[in-house]
Amino acid sequence: MNAGHPEPLAEKPQAAAEPSAWWSWWAVVAAFGCYFCAYGFRKPFTAASFEGAEYAGIGFKTLLITSQVIGYTISKFIGIRVIAEMPRQRRVLAILLLIGTAELALVLFGLVPRPWNAICLFFNGLPLGLIFGLVLGFLEGRRQTEALAAGLCASFIVADGATKSLGTWLLRSGVPEDWMPGTAGAILLVPLGGFVAMLACLPAPSLRDIAARTERVTMNRASRWALLRRLGPGLAALTVIYVCITVLRSIRADFAPELWRELGLNAAPAIFTQSEMLVAAGILLVSGSLAWIDDNRRAFFASLLSCAAGFVILAVALAGLRSGWLGGFAFMVLIGLGLYLPYVAMQAAVFERMLAMTREPGNIGFLVYVIDAVGYLGYVVVMLVRNYGQPGEKVLGLLKSTTLLTVVLSLASLVVAWAFFARRVPDHSSAGTR
Repeated sequence: MNAGHPEPLAEKPQAAAEPSAWWSWWAVVAAFGCYFCAYGFRKPFTAASFEGAEYAGIGFKTLLITSQVIGYTISKFIGIRVIAEMPRQRRVLAILLLIGTAELALVLFGLVPRPWNAICLFFNGLPLGLIFGLVLGFLEGRRQTEALAAGLCASFIVADGATKSLGTWLLRSGVPEDWMPGTAGAILLVPLGGFVAMLACLPAPSLRDIAARTERVTMNRASRWALLRRLGPGLAALTVIYVCITVLRSIRADFAPELWRELGLNAAPAIFTQSEMLVAAGILLVSGSLAWIDDNRRAFFASLLSCAAGFVILAVALAGLRSGWLGGFAFMVLIGLGLYLPYVAMQAAVFERMLAMTREPGNIGFLVYVIDAVGYLGYVVVMLVRNYGQPGEKVLGLLKSTTLLTVVLSLASLVVAWAFFARRVPDHSSAGTR
């Protein structure tokens, strides 16, 4: 592969092989189901409190979350290269091998005594960090990519609540805390295999897709650095936004039971799913609608506006809770909606339309993994500071301070990103229209 000529991500489709609209529904179901099940190998353990377990003055649950997220963060850095270079025909086998490795780590988590089994969650997070990029690769570069990717992103919103509900149900059914994660994963192995098989049947992007969104190509080291240099200032501003919302999302997700209790609500199994279903419905409505905008430049800036709307919602949620006119359930739903609007926009629309309007060669998997790696690194730093700098801090207080910081930094960075890309692709430019 030559530095200046990236290799095609998939074989060029035949002109007669235009897929029917039915394939879009197939793709949504396959991607949603695959990642929904994959989430069941990562998050169920957060439903357990591991109450009273402390080692070296650190709560055992905090230790477990930190261990897993370090593995997950390293995986994101590995994915910058792996996802950028992964050919289409190898993705299915890669997903199956990675999931098998993650489940083996969960089985070992049940076998190894505490606190040493925390290391097993490091090896659980290490393979799981690559799954999203592999699934996203089946969806990008299509005229319906925003709608398809919104369906994929809805899976981790819903699964975040549903897998906690599954974990809570298993605990209440008598499964020990250390064996609950492996049990949850085992339950989801068979359906995951079926959804992966569905992904394998998806046709490659058609010629009309390529004309509308550019052909997506694998990227070697030289082409990756070249893209970062050309779009550097804009990508840097978007990365700041993503770091903030990743940290906020992770706090809300990993400490959900504690947050519900601090808000004075019962952390029953159903409440996790109910709140996330409402969030997912709002995200699907907004993000999916971006696929209807034909002009790539207009759609790109509309996706940035959806990010801004999310930050306004975060500010309203924070003000509502502090003033007392917003209840705990509504607060958690609004925080979820506000953070997931920009989070999903980045993964489903911003980078997809960025490549389409600038006509830059590459793939969104690479760009997503660059910001994902930095975002999760930021969360690792927050967890380490919480462990050693502010032990015992209430999770709700951490969520509030992170929300305020997210709103301020993200709105400022959004202005920078908007100005950069508005200059790079001005209104009168013909690049980026279908």
